[in-house]
Amino acid sequence: MLQQAHRAHIERLLAFAQQPGAAEGTIERSWLRCFNDYGLDPSRPVPAYIVEAQRLREHKDQIEDFLGVARTGMEQLYKRVSALDCVLLLTDAHGVTVDFIGNDHRDHELKRAGLYLGADWSEPRAGTCAVGTCIVEQAPVTCHQTDHFDVSHITLTCNSAPLFDPTGGFLGVLDVSALSAPAPREGQHLALQMTTMYAQMIEDANFLRYFRDQWILRLGSTWSLVDVDSEIMVAFDADGVIRGINSGGRRRLRLADAAEGHGGKPLDLRGHLLTEVFREDMSELWRIAHAGMSSERTAVRTHDHGLYYATAIAPRGAPGRPSAPGAQPALPSAEASAALDALGAGDPQMQRLILQAKRLANKPLNILVHGETGTGKEVLAKALHAASERRGKSFVAVNCAAIPESLIESELFGYSPGTFTGARSKGMRGLIAQSDGGTLFLDEIGDMPLHLQSRLLRVLSEREVMPLGAEKPIPVDLRVIAASHRDLRQLIAEQCFREDLYYRLCGATLHLPALRERRDKDYLIARIAAEEGRQLDMRAELAPATLALLRAYTWQGNVRQLRNVLRFALAMSDNGFIDTDALPPEILEGTQENPAEAAPAATRPLPGNEREVLLAALRRNKWRITQVAVQLGIARATVYRQMERYGIVAPNQQ
Repeated sequence: MLQQAHRAHIERLLAFAQQPGAAEGTIERSWLRCFNDYGLDPSRPVPAYIVEAQRLREHKDQIEDFLGVARTGMEQLYKRVSALDCVLLLTDAHGVTVDFIGNDHRDHELKRAGLYLGADWSEPRAGTCAVGTCIVEQAPVTCHQTDHFDVSHITLTCNSAPLFDPTGGFLGVLDVSALSAPAPREGQHLALQMTTMYAQMIEDANFLRYFRDQWILRLGSTWSLVDVDSEIMVAFDADGVIRGINSGGRRRLRLADAAEGHGGKPLDLRGHLLTEVFREDMSELWRIAHAGMSSERTAVRTHDHGLYYATAIAPRGAPGRPSAPGAQPALPSAEASAALDALGAGDPQMQRLILQAKRLANKPLNILVHGETGTGKEVLAKALHAASERRGKSFVAVNCAAIPESLIESELFGYSPGTFTGARSKGMRGLIAQSDGGTLFLDEIGDMPLHLQSRLLRVLSEREVMPLGAEKPIPVDLRVIAASHRDLRQLIAEQCFREDLYYRLCGATLHLPALRERRDKDYLIARIAAEEGRQLDMRAELAPATLALLRAYTWQGNVRQLRNVLRFALAMSDNGFIDTDALPPEILEGTQENPAEAAPAATRPLPGNEREVLLAALRRNKWRITQVAVQLGIARATVYRQMERYGIVAPNQQ
């Protein structure tokens, strides 16, 4: 009978594969992925795959802090579904089961079915299944019996719900599965709703744990349930800056000035002010915060016309409480924040970043800086240090990609005398200890080896460093600014970066825009030219055509490339006057195809007496072809063609 069911299931899937465009639902889309993306064959069933113990340990280590919170929620859920002979699985973002609760008497049967610790339920491995499909869709999924792709699983019924971390990243899956269940698929509706509800409860418990040192605003549409079933939770600091929002809030809340065309995805509100989301001013929001979970329920309004009842939870030990409701956040003095102000002028993205940086300068938070290579991540880190109360201590920069892996451990943590052959006789104080009381800047943190990530995590959590060969740790007053041009969330997915370290580092995240996206290029060009001129003891001046060319260039290397270009141009210039001929070839070549973008005037055809116009322009610009092309709004190739047509020859070629 079972073989007949298997055969019928295989035939059904093979018939489906012959119907292009039939994938309208979640299960059908997954079937297509199994055929087209993973190359799975329904006629070749694959037994459950259980990862080896060492790999399982690595998967669990990635979400170690989360496991305790999740276990409590799982135990509560199991009390409600144990009578249904169900098994609870908790997987990480890769689909590997890192915790489970089931009937001990059925261990062998459960392990054979893959409902067991260490089982890999990712779609590429197991085909269509509740966990794997939930990971891809990032939405609740019921996979009932013949919804499964692999015939080995068609007796199972599974319900899964996604779990997200406090910063919105995909964390894992909560799954309720049964070896057998009544045939009607509709009967799984309640099980799916319960799985989703407990997934949200686990998420929110983790949110409260993670942001226990911040203020938390709890919002709900029902007055009596706000304290026990908050639909929205917003973590914020003593300056009213949003530090995190739970899943419910990410779905519902919007910025007052949110631009249209965001692709339907929720905006990341971290780093924005509460007043950008809520219509109340800060004095009213602080009044609610100080009232805490009192019997009074105050309604707050969002800018998109939502209305919610609100209470608040104070931070652990209530650090950072303002002296009075509505107190303004203490920003660094103008002198201290001068380096931050110099980062940009007139660009909305940079102005917002500078304001965020000023608010964060003296906060006890580690900061993660994202941006393309060359956008100025270390410059921002130095400016943050200069604006902070730590500016009297050391700023220590470490490029994790530049130090050889064999040396990075001793460089970071230092070592005691005689630790290894070739070591200094008096030992060495590591870079972490050197930054005590100041700022440690870890550039390209994504390139730090995994085993050192574990040691750094311990330093951040314990606030002490253990040098190599030492018998006792050294306490450190540490503030870390980490930077990367790589997607750390992707590195976590590839198991190249520890998720718990990521959470320790991103107390706040700052995003540096690429130079091509910025509206203050003229300011940057002038500022950097002046800085480089001072290094050469000359006054830098740019010709209008030069500025136009620099403005139009795409700058794949960002601000670093701009600085190198201006340094070269000044070296090639006459007394600091930068004409187009002083620019390196790649700048001229990179803009000559579209001079209209560089020229102050629009591209236009030459008038009828074009020979005279062209000759006058050549003489006026001392036969500099690029400058002539920019001034006339035509391509350099066109200048050369017209010179040939009219027999115009440069004086130095006669």
